Amino acid sequence: MTQYRLSVIMPSLNEAKNITNAVQNVISSFDRDKVNGEIVIVNDGSTDETGRIGEELSNKYSFIRVVHHQSPQGIGASFWDGVWQSSGEMVTMIPGDGENDAAETIRYLPLMDHVDILIPFVYNKNVRSSGRRLLSSLYRGIINISFGMTLNYMNGTVIYRKCILEGLTFRSKGFFYQTELLIKTIRDGYLFAEVPYSLSMRTGGESKATTLRSLIKVMSNFISIFSDVYFGESKKRPMAPDSITAARWKAIQS
Repeated sequence: MTQYRLSVIMPSLNEAKNITNAVQNVISSFDRDKVNGEIVIVNDGSTDETGRIGEELSNKYSFIRVVHHQSPQGIGASFWDGVWQSSGEMVTMIPGDGENDAAETIRYLPLMDHVDILIPFVYNKNVRSSGRRLLSSLYRGIINISFGMTLNYMNGTVIYRKCILEGLTFRSKGFFYQTELLIKTIRDGYLFAEVPYSLSMRTGGESKATTLRSLIKVMSNFISIFSDVYFGESKKRPMAPDSITAARWKAIQS
């Protein structure tokens, strides 16, 4: 496997009970898979001790940095702020809530020798409530039908080659950001692979993904992206020259 530098963006809103375990989980995954990695904690305007704990972790580990928002900006805005502060060739988002085992995604890094996007899908769906599973199925079906895709999951800890995100405009500052990214990068023609991963139970706090406010924002973002794709005048971005996709197309044509 090529030795890549991976930046883990960790959006955290009031995750004081979970963030230390989430960070330690990522560090263990770095060590196990011998990854040259960094962690960018984005404290998204937390009112608990998330920011202080993040700074303590940053002081302890040289590969951790912390970005602070004065008020909550959303998980999408947090992801992009983390990307802009990162130095890795690859980027992924692992939230500070402890639901995601970083090893479940990082173990697949060797596949990045062949694709530009790794898209994980949950195989232990029973860790979530039946209502959450139904909502996820409806969401997946609507997105796939609307944008001509066949993805198994759109909101996991996707790994991107950072160069394919350069110059990409985004609308969603909330939970729809990952779906927006996948729609745009896949429609741009970048190669991807879907891989199975498992979720863990939260150790504290509540998920912010299914609040009424979040769902309303998701619907609004969906309408905006649908309009952009089918009725807008947005131009297709040129293929990133450092991407695996560009290299493979060049090999085919030569």
